[in-house]
Amino acid sequence: MLRTLPMRHVTVYVLASEAADTALVLAAHGQFAPAADGEVPWGGNPAESYRQVWLQATSRLQRILQWCGLEDGGRQQTDSPARPQRSGPSPLEEARVAAAPTLAELEALHAWLGEVWQACSRCHDEHLRLEAEQKRLVELEQTYARLTHLDLDVTRLLRADALLKVRLGQVPSAHLKRLQEALALAGHVLIPFDQAQEMSFALVAGPRPAAAGVDDLLTQAGWRELPVPQELQTHPAAARAHLEQEKTRIEALAGACRQSQAEHAARYGARLQEAAWRLELARPLAEAAALGVHGSRQITVFTGWVPRRAQNALVAALEARLHGRYRVIAREPHADELDRVPSLLAHPRWLRPFTPLVRNYGLPCYGEFDPTLLFAFSYVLLFGAMFGDVGHGAAIFLLAAGLRGRLAWLRTVGMACGAASIAFGFVYGSVFGHEDLLPALWRSPMHDPQQLLTLAMVAGAGFIAATHLLHAYNRLNQGQVAAALFEGAGLAGLVFYASVLDGLHALYLGQGFGPYHAAGACLALGAITVHRARTHRATAVERILVALIETSEAVIRSFANTLSFLRVAAFSLNHVALSFAVFALAGGLGGVGREFTLILGHALIVVLEGGIVAIQCMRLMYYEGFARFYNGGGVEFRPLRLGGRETSLTVGVV
Repeated sequence: MLRTLPMRHVTVYVLASEAADTALVLAAHGQFAPAADGEVPWGGNPAESYRQVWLQATSRLQRILQWCGLEDGGRQQTDSPARPQRSGPSPLEEARVAAAPTLAELEALHAWLGEVWQACSRCHDEHLRLEAEQKRLVELEQTYARLTHLDLDVTRLLRADALLKVRLGQVPSAHLKRLQEALALAGHVLIPFDQAQEMSFALVAGPRPAAAGVDDLLTQAGWRELPVPQELQTHPAAARAHLEQEKTRIEALAGACRQSQAEHAARYGARLQEAAWRLELARPLAEAAALGVHGSRQITVFTGWVPRRAQNALVAALEARLHGRYRVIAREPHADELDRVPSLLAHPRWLRPFTPLVRNYGLPCYGEFDPTLLFAFSYVLLFGAMFGDVGHGAAIFLLAAGLRGRLAWLRTVGMACGAASIAFGFVYGSVFGHEDLLPALWRSPMHDPQQLLTLAMVAGAGFIAATHLLHAYNRLNQGQVAAALFEGAGLAGLVFYASVLDGLHALYLGQGFGPYHAAGACLALGAITVHRARTHRATAVERILVALIETSEAVIRSFANTLSFLRVAAFSLNHVALSFAVFALAGGLGGVGREFTLILGHALIVVLEGGIVAIQCMRLMYYEGFARFYNGGGVEFRPLRLGGRETSLTVGVV
């Protein structure tokens, strides 16, 4: 729980004829994370044809299922009358014993899907054509509905030999009046006949010889022509009859198309479901070929990472399926590949809601300290200290308990923060800002702010000291002993930090900054500077200059991070001050106004200040904590699985 699970690099040798079944076993096992292995020397990719056939067959199947109404985005519709049902063992259990299709079987399945699609595509093309016709019919009906407001025969209006030039179009309603006045001066008339939102539909008519002179006026006003389709350039009654006739024809053809769709679903449904299952069994090797299958067609080699605790189970799964026709070679990760080893974390259920908050910063590298537990306790503790109030904490607890949907993962985090706020509310003796309802287990922040600031500084110093130890721990796990001992964020930095803090405390007590404090600080600072100078590649002068600058930055950063924890006390005082402000505003009112102000004020405190405190706690954890010891650049452990999730697998064949 405090670090990533130990991994082992596993190489599996099998016969090429059993490559698909082996990939299926690895996917059913669910603990094999494929990884590229530069040590595999072979060339060629004989499994690429398998992958290409699988991709084409899968694409065809998806189109057929969507057309038949059997599947939408990979999920079967519950209301489909032809949806085939599977019974017996679960898909995972069946995959452990089922045989993955060979290339020949996959090609035969692909050919059959091609025949099915040929049968379906004709109706599918007809369906697309009808959709286009229906869309045009809707547009025609909308145009017809607008033209009916004219109550005129459009055929006569648009005659090319008429004395008047008539235009139909739309113009922004805000420009309508000015355009109407300008056209009147040019001898034209503008008659609005319909309106939609901020656009007005209008008719512009005038002498044909003067029609060219109003083009600029219309353009400046934002005029857009309203095209009248050929079907509507007739008498209104004839146009209406044509539209009704077209609507009846399209509905009849659409009904026949739906009937054909239902017949295809009933005819091919069961075999399509079986085809989907066969393609799912073929998926592991198809995805394995994404990175290439190298060499000849005799031996296939799978390489990847397996958790140490799952290695025996993997071997047992291979033995149960292949009965000795395989070879497994496992080894510990090499020192030069630790940055490529995937990270797998195992957390108890109560800790998992905090994982996304840690993952926002990054995934732990292999062997690196997993800060999730530290983050959970520190974050909740800081939130409670900064927002300590029994009433407000209970409101946060209840609000978090009601989270559903996409925010459900925040339920545990919010309830934990609310409980911490309630606990610190008892410590401060605060209930909705009232400090006279409960006896304080300690005291209210306003009664002794100086002591609260001191405690915040002490907590910050302890947290910073812990980050030094964690940084050294991570460096030791990476085999960087010198970095663990002499880096500014490591043990030397801790010695300097502790020496200066202890010396300042002694100086505050009147005992003076002792020689032991000065000696410890100087020795640690010298060690940090020398280490930085030795590890930096440049000229002697540049190395000294860079070492001094980086050492100064590390020293300043440690104390700046410590001072940042003063915000814990500041927000505790701010919470009390906001409550006093709400009481002061409500005190000047009476009756309903007073009650409304109190309710609104406390709601704002819970929502706004609660949100700000949550962000500030996150900032303290990220920038004053994680940035000092946590790399967060790990590689995610992505095992080969059944179920359609995209994975990649390095496979070699000799």
